[in-house]
Amino acid sequence: MRTTPVAPTSPTAKEPLWRDVVGDVLRRERLAQERTLKDVAEAARISMPYLSELERGRKEASSEVLAAGARALGLSLADLLSLAQIELTRHAPQSTRPRQGDIRLAA
Repeated sequence: MRTTPVAPTSPTAKEPLWRDVVGDVLRRERLAQERTLKDVAEAARISMPYLSELERGRKEASSEVLAAGARALGLSLADLLSLAQIELTRHAPQSTRPRQGDIRLAA
């Protein structure tokens, strides 16, 4: 699985929508595999225009459609969600609230 890193946005930038992030991941993975929309849409058994809309963040896909798109790209749904989570983390504003698992030391 090859991915192309995306530059983080500024802390004041608005967080992206889930559908935009997932669409970006789907498109990036398809292009990394040098596959066409038609090829992936046929493998996923979804229409080519619908896949295009997903990649552009214009449609909210069901979990079934996301799983089919991921499988068509040789990914599991967990892989797709993990890649999307990485992108969301890059775009998320820095929080002062500790995340689960963070360790804070008192001075």
